[in-house]
Amino acid sequence: MSLRAISIYTGFGGLDFGFEAAGFDTTVALDLDPVACSALRANRNWPVLEGEVSQFSSQRILDTAGLSLGEADVLIGGPPCQPFSKSGYWATGDARRLDDPRADTLGQYLRILRDTLPKTFLIENVLGLAYAKKSEGLDFIRRGIAAINAETGTCYAMSVQALNAADYGVPQVRERVFVVGSRDGATFRFPAPTHAAEPGTGRHAWRSAWDALGDLPQNLNDPTLAMTGKWADLLPSIPEGRNYLWHTHRGGGKPLFGWRTRYWNFLLKLAKNQPAWTIQAQPGPATGPFHWRNRRLAAIELGRLQTFPDGLRYDASRNDIQRLVGNAVPSALAEAMAREIRGLLLQRPLEAAGPLTLIPSARQKPPGPERVGRVPSKYLLLSGTHADHPGTGKGRRATGRLEQAA
Repeated sequence: MSLRAISIYTGFGGLDFGFEAAGFDTTVALDLDPVACSALRANRNWPVLEGEVSQFSSQRILDTAGLSLGEADVLIGGPPCQPFSKSGYWATGDARRLDDPRADTLGQYLRILRDTLPKTFLIENVLGLAYAKKSEGLDFIRRGIAAINAETGTCYAMSVQALNAADYGVPQVRERVFVVGSRDGATFRFPAPTHAAEPGTGRHAWRSAWDALGDLPQNLNDPTLAMTGKWADLLPSIPEGRNYLWHTHRGGGKPLFGWRTRYWNFLLKLAKNQPAWTIQAQPGPATGPFHWRNRRLAAIELGRLQTFPDGLRYDASRNDIQRLVGNAVPSALAEAMAREIRGLLLQRPLEAAGPLTLIPSARQKPPGPERVGRVPSKYLLLSGTHADHPGTGKGRRATGRLEQAA
């Protein structure tokens, strides 16, 4: 018999695909995004509730799942993470965090936890949820769980850890925070990493972008994948695995930019022999990672880098696909978490638990790097001496905000 999961803030189903691989059945999925809900219906027969989580009573969720109070084996979800995102912190100097109305997503998760009382729960969020000295989000969750225990007599405990997906065989460097708890107070042990960047650790080598994509066509006649915008013609002049920093006085190209004067994924290109960098949900036209063939990544490539199961339908616009995949949890990492939850907290280990089923196999050594193009003449006008970024909190945007506040 499959274990039963309630899924909220489901998105495209990255968590769910991983739990599915570990023997869980999503009994109900809930999300606000109509594109995400359409994708869920197209790919799985899970009951889907479409709308704001706050619009649905916990009883409606239980009824749709066909469950009674306390019957769910796990409640899973990744509440929207903008209040705690590093991108928001980087852009504004600080994120609004719990002062942000969107942070109520955590409150809604706790409401459903209280009203459904699953045997276990899992919350996924960005690394910013657990930044040192900025723990308002985790403190909010702790207080909420304490209140649930006091009100219902449960013993939910809370274990927190940041995990890098690449350490579990995902061909993508992607760090996320997980909060896991059990209704009976059992302590959760996070799964041990199985892969590593450096040899000699006793682990497997990190899976690479080539491991994930090497069997797919590299040249795609798809105009929607062409890079656009002011910097499109500069991308071919950047080697695999590098970004705009190649064209600074510390790189090997032309001195077109100041050191660290752009965000790290500006003109960022995949390298065949390395994991991908974090897939972005809403990238600008020059935001990578881009394919080593100087184009945007196709839907199946994005899915492979997130370790989604093959065979999914992506019936949406290119921008919607990027957003859905970029917001998702790598499914192989979710599979690792689900296996640990079912074995340690639910006492239902898999009978034959071999390697994770969703990580790509290691391929033979990839082909050599792609040929690097010349810098087009229109960009050579930028060549010259450029100041380095002055340091954290000293850039133009940060100093401008200080001047406005003065």
